[in-house]
Amino acid sequence: MFSKFTSILQHAVEALAPSLPLQEDFVYHWKAITHYYIETSDDKAPVTDTNIPSHLEQMLDILVQEENERESGETGPCMEYLLHHKILETLYTLGKADCPPGMKQQVLAFYTKLLGRIRQPLLPHINVHRPVQKLIRLCGEVLATPTENEEIQFLCIVCAKLKQDPYLVNFFLESKLKAMASKESTNLITEDMLKGQDSLAPDTGQPIQPEETPGTAGAELMEKEDELPQQADGLSFSLDELNVTSSPESSTVCPNQDYNLVNSLLNLTKSPDGRIAVKACEGLMLLVSLPEPAAAKCLTQSTCLCELLTDRLASLYRALPQSLDPLDIETVEAINWGLDSYSHKEDASAFPGKRALISFLSWFDYCDQLIKEAQKIAAVAMAKAVRERFFVDVMEPQLMQTSEIGILTSTALLHRIVRQVTSDVLLQELVYFVLGEHREPETLPNINRHPLRHRLIEHCDHISDEISIMTLRMFEHLLQKPHEHILYNLVLRNLEERNYTEYKPLCQEDKDVVENGQIAGAIDLEEDPLFTDLSPDNTGAQEWLSVSPPVSPEHPKNDGKTEVHKIVNSFLCLVPDEAKSSYHVEGTGYDTYLRDAHRQFRDYCLICLRWEWPGSPRSLEKCNLEASFFEGHFLKVLFDRMGRILDQPYDVNLQVTSVLSKLSLFPHPHIHEYLLDPYINLASGCRSLFSVIVRVVGDLMVRIQRIPDFTPKLLLVRKRLLGLEPEGPVIDHMTLLEGVIVLEEFCKELAAIAFVKYHASSTP
Repeated sequence: MFSKFTSILQHAVEALAPSLPLQEDFVYHWKAITHYYIETSDDKAPVTDTNIPSHLEQMLDILVQEENERESGETGPCMEYLLHHKILETLYTLGKADCPPGMKQQVLAFYTKLLGRIRQPLLPHINVHRPVQKLIRLCGEVLATPTENEEIQFLCIVCAKLKQDPYLVNFFLESKLKAMASKESTNLITEDMLKGQDSLAPDTGQPIQPEETPGTAGAELMEKEDELPQQADGLSFSLDELNVTSSPESSTVCPNQDYNLVNSLLNLTKSPDGRIAVKACEGLMLLVSLPEPAAAKCLTQSTCLCELLTDRLASLYRALPQSLDPLDIETVEAINWGLDSYSHKEDASAFPGKRALISFLSWFDYCDQLIKEAQKIAAVAMAKAVRERFFVDVMEPQLMQTSEIGILTSTALLHRIVRQVTSDVLLQELVYFVLGEHREPETLPNINRHPLRHRLIEHCDHISDEISIMTLRMFEHLLQKPHEHILYNLVLRNLEERNYTEYKPLCQEDKDVVENGQIAGAIDLEEDPLFTDLSPDNTGAQEWLSVSPPVSPEHPKNDGKTEVHKIVNSFLCLVPDEAKSSYHVEGTGYDTYLRDAHRQFRDYCLICLRWEWPGSPRSLEKCNLEASFFEGHFLKVLFDRMGRILDQPYDVNLQVTSVLSKLSLFPHPHIHEYLLDPYINLASGCRSLFSVIVRVVGDLMVRIQRIPDFTPKLLLVRKRLLGLEPEGPVIDHMTLLEGVIVLEEFCKELAAIAFVKYHASSTP
């Protein structure tokens, strides 16, 4: 109480007294602080009962006022006094000892305000960055302390300063050997140090020798301090020595380095106070983005950052329930790592495990964003750690298990991760984890070279429809990710040699394509029983022909692209009239597919732009057509599934055709030829998407004859699927009828894709 009265009286006196020059005023406040330690005998009273906070605030105000009164970049006498008399070193000592109690908070606040409010760069000064470095080591030592808020504020302002001037980070990469030597040296702070020297002579850095043993409680405390500045003993660095930005050695870091700023932030990410943890994560985000190679290497080699990221990912993943509804995993609200605040009581759509799921996805989002923002060296190291310590060690055993519930949950989580990842570097590690790194053509004996890839593709044809659909959805989203290896590994590596074709040199008859309307090796659709509905009366075909580009003698299309109107009609006319039902229902025409195909193809072209794919198929003369062709495990499973479209559930068929249409959209000439050209000369024993559909249609035409009132039933099923008819009695052959509807729509979609791709390639 008496001390508070004294403080009030002092402020009143200062207000009435004539103003002193700023330097004298500054020295007065500093000496008032040092005199407290010399004169006091009570070291148990909290700092808030003393005048120390007031004096520190006055010193800070004087420094800000001095800077405002001077030209930019000019150091005033008060700042010179603070630097030359190592005031920050002394404050660090007092803060570490926390004498009087609460002094650590005051020191942290003073450092934070000093760095934040003074515009001129302070960190390059050795008498600033050295005590700052020491104070950093005190942060995060103990969690849930009263000083946590001040600690994180201080660390974040240091991070912000480093973001402004990245080269300064080199001051904070400490040699472990030198840090140990510094701790072993014992130095004493004497009364002279606390009293301060009026002289502004340059700092020699020599350790101050004690002249007498202080008898007061405050001075006794100072005898125990062991971390005073050492310049003569070679433990300090000059600005020139540490600024290695321009030197080639900056890319080489000795592993015997400490990055205490990162270590302190890592400790605070474990704080039980969520706000502190989020601020610590923000600080780490700033540090990993610094462009200094030396700092990036030290961050990944000499700190536990990678371990913290992956260990927390693993523990949060393991905390998830063994069984989660895939729909819950897919539809849980978008996760932002900085807003992981979930209240079960306030959530009307809560489900068991939602809190754990949000925590996991939130932390994965943080890892993804951290790697996305990180300097390249740090990003690669962190992404590899996530792959090795989380994807492989934790997720792979779950994906490889035999329990259907476990497979479904783990695949749904993988699907969510695939959708959520945005970092290119982390995406690459995820792709290599799922698919492996192989790029040579597949053969039947070696399709299980990468066990996880083999297992996931097999799951696309699993006995459980739920598992099949979820795995197909995962691959569908994977194909839409901007990484060249995905499509190459799954499909393109098997089409490189074009050995699915049988090479027939063009003769003169084949060259007369315009006159006779035939393509070399193609069947006459009008003579084929599967295409009896191709006639001038077919309004659908006429509609497509009206928007197709005209045939010209100057464009014989001998580059592997068949005339588009023939391709379009081939797909549209695959399904016989009696198996068509869309023309009876409004709003199911081709225009919707054309619009969707145009939009999706444009998006895929943007994704593939940087992959430098060829514009035309590889010349057959340069291909090894003698090599046996295998479409690859992925296409094999998709074609097998497509071949059973009349006997599979509606949802499975929708997902299979969705993946195949996504594949067809890719602007690679070999994919276009293999999936969208009905007129390629298939080599013996090979199949294409078109040939698979032809077999399905042949089977359908036989089965139609056995079902009475097939067309009316088909139309009723379509209307029910569209919600135009209420649910009624169960219709016989429902699976077959739904399969026919999906088949018809899929053929229209393929025709639209073929037309859009041709139009895009022929437009300059």
